[in-house]
Amino acid sequence: MKKIFLYASLSIAGMVSTVSCTKDLTSLNNDVKKPEVVAASALYASATKELADLLTSTSVNLNVYRLIVQQWTENTYLDESNYNLIKRSIPDAVWSALYTDVLKDLKEAKKVVTADASISAATKKNQLAQIEIMSIFATSVAVNTFGNIPYSKALDDENLFPVYEDGLTIYNDLLTRLDAALTSFDASADGFGGANMLFPGDEINSWIKFGNSLKFRLGMTLVDVAPDKAAAAVTAADPKAFNTQGEYARFPYSTVPPNTNPLWEDLVQSGRHDFNATTLMIDQLKALNDPRIGQFFTTINGQFVGLKYGTKGSYVAYSHPGDKLERKDLPGVFIDYSEIEFLRAEAIERGLLTGVAATHYNNAVTNSIVFWGGTAAEATTYLAQPSVAYATAAGTYKQKIGLQKWLALYNRGFDAWVEARRLDYPVFVPGPTARSAWPVRFTYPVSEQNLNKANYDKAAKDLGGDGDKVTTKIFWDK
Repeated sequence: MKKIFLYASLSIAGMVSTVSCTKDLTSLNNDVKKPEVVAASALYASATKELADLLTSTSVNLNVYRLIVQQWTENTYLDESNYNLIKRSIPDAVWSALYTDVLKDLKEAKKVVTADASISAATKKNQLAQIEIMSIFATSVAVNTFGNIPYSKALDDENLFPVYEDGLTIYNDLLTRLDAALTSFDASADGFGGANMLFPGDEINSWIKFGNSLKFRLGMTLVDVAPDKAAAAVTAADPKAFNTQGEYARFPYSTVPPNTNPLWEDLVQSGRHDFNATTLMIDQLKALNDPRIGQFFTTINGQFVGLKYGTKGSYVAYSHPGDKLERKDLPGVFIDYSEIEFLRAEAIERGLLTGVAATHYNNAVTNSIVFWGGTAAEATTYLAQPSVAYATAAGTYKQKIGLQKWLALYNRGFDAWVEARRLDYPVFVPGPTARSAWPVRFTYPVSEQNLNKANYDKAAKDLGGDGDKVTTKIFWDK
């Protein structure tokens, strides 16, 4: 019986083989687990996470902005606190993250979406608009970090030596692109669905608010160099930007690795204890009786104790980042309501908008306090102090807003760095062994100096000032 069964099986197999040979077998060469084209949603989601990681991380190889704005200081290895950006090739890492991990993936996602005939026209427009907004956001980060950068030809595979373009020209084009993206949204259709992690449910109306909030930010960044352009952007964006407490664009990190907040990876998983609160930050919070201090930092024997910036000290002897910052799923914030309200207060002071600056200043501070776990009542008490109240706080409107914005942008070091340069406040004194004055930009990557030298040399010259130095201001920093 066994032999008969084997013979029958072989005979059936032969018949199947004979019949199959008349069919097209080329599809068998397609490996469904290794598609030739990566899904646009995967590229888009990856780019979004990489951008969130860049802005959220506190790796000294990538994100040292909390140190630059002296919210934190290092306690053992002081290279980054001393503004040594070259030792760990930090400019190269930031450049690569933006161009390779973010902008390149977004460009490819745009290509895939454009070619996809299976999605509706409205959904396609929404997806392309979402890609465009993230690309504009990432490009603005690059400009605000380096100044003039490769732009229109930067991601051209046929052009290995892209020229550097003027930062103001780039900003103007970003605003043009942003307007086009915002007008193309269709709130009746979907976007990237589950791949869109910034807004649960892929809410297109939230994307429109996010895009207008970004437009508001870009406009205010231009206010000292292109006031007419700034006014047009701000007045158009204002009624459509974030306008309610608790609104923000954020990346929702998970409690499950590898999608945890990189802060948890840097502060907890690594087992390292590199960072402490600065005396500047602690003394300011204590002087203002700021209710956020216990969320920002831990106590030492019941007291908040800061370490002088740029000096060594024992981790356990000084306050360090608070427990909330060690949450695996702490969101990474791109833009929030507090930031837009501070911008509204400033825009009113500059005559770009009408209204009461103090109202928006109060809204901004209240939102920040509530975000960090405080109450509206605590915010009211805080704002009633003469040292905090908009009418009586010391300094010009730039200094009042600049100080409170620096506090509200705690744990968002990059944005705090941009705003401190824009508002010229707070003023940061370098540590005792700093390599330079306070950095107002990053130098270009060494890779650009070696591989794109002719264009790099021209870019360094076009920056003016001292050329490619951390002390050379970029175009909007007046």
